[in-house]
Amino acid sequence: MYSSKKKTAGKNRKTRAELNAEGRERKRLKKHRGHSAGSRYHDKDSNGKNGQKEALDPRLGSKKPVPLIIDPTAKKSTLKPAVEAPKVVLSPEAELAMLENDDRLDALLERIEAGERVNREDQQYIDTKLDRINELMTQLGIEFSDEEEDEEEKPDDIMRLLKGN
Repeated sequence: MYSSKKKTAGKNRKTRAELNAEGRERKRLKKHRGHSAGSRYHDKDSNGKNGQKEALDPRLGSKKPVPLIIDPTAKKSTLKPAVEAPKVVLSPEAELAMLENDDRLDALLERIEAGERVNREDQQYIDTKLDRINELMTQLGIEFSDEEEDEEEKPDDIMRLLKGN
């Protein structure tokens, strides 16, 4: 029934061998689709060049280990800031007023008066600020009189008077 010749009755039919050959060709072309093996590990630039890497930003991917816990015995960094802030020199009166209005110092002193304990850093902050206030007061000639000292002296005077009589 089927012959190897093409029929010329207006229909161009392909023979079985030709159809099989075309099928094999389609299958062969289809096999080569997709990416090559291991392609995700190879860098391909947009130019299609393989193996040549562009210069990467040296700030990215530092291999230097970063300490997660601050070691107090480790030496401090010797790097200086790029721009140093200009120091503003205040008059002693202005500096004293600024220290007297220091919110952090007031809060820490209130905590101490309430009987709470403060950590070493806060205590050091309090000591430095109070020392500076005392220095400024001596510079300005201001004397701080405690009411407690006056109260302590009065009972002594009364006792002296009572013993003297």
